[in-house]
Amino acid sequence: MSQVTSRAVSQCAPLRRLAVTALVLAVSVTSSAAFAASAGPLVPPPPPDDDRVVGDHLTVTVRDAGEGADGTFELYCHPAGGTHPDPSEACRALERNARWGTDTFAPVPDDSVCTMRYGGPATAHVTGRWAGRPVDAVFDRADGCRIERWDRFVPLLPAVGGQTPATAGGAGGRVP
Repeated sequence: MSQVTSRAVSQCAPLRRLAVTALVLAVSVTSSAAFAASAGPLVPPPPPDDDRVVGDHLTVTVRDAGEGADGTFELYCHPAGGTHPDPSEACRALERNARWGTDTFAPVPDDSVCTMRYGGPATAHVTGRWAGRPVDAVFDRADGCRIERWDRFVPLLPAVGGQTPATAGGAGGRVP
């Protein structure tokens, strides 16, 4: 009788293996579907390295600064390049004005006491990214403080009114 029992058990073994395999497959398919549904939409992969902007990038638009100074220029730093007339020196001017914990492009504070000097109609608009931060800065030369701010950014901004990059930033516009 033991021979009959062992034969019956051996004939059931393939069926048992099939049942276990089907059960494992059903559980894995169900759990995979549940996981996929809970994960949400797939995020596209990052763009290839060729499509990424490397380093800092600014767009500088200058108006009413004089012959040859007006226009829109692209500036890249780290490494320096672009359509700006002097990208290396412009990047150096930005580095020179950078201070940890402060906005490099901050406007003149409203409560500043400034000399009543008019520096001309020149204006500039700088947009883009510098030091990992967005930039949207407007420059003019309406008083001594704004002239001083402009001059600190030469040669990012053009030298205006007989000023040269060597003399930029030395005049000062605040009233003592």
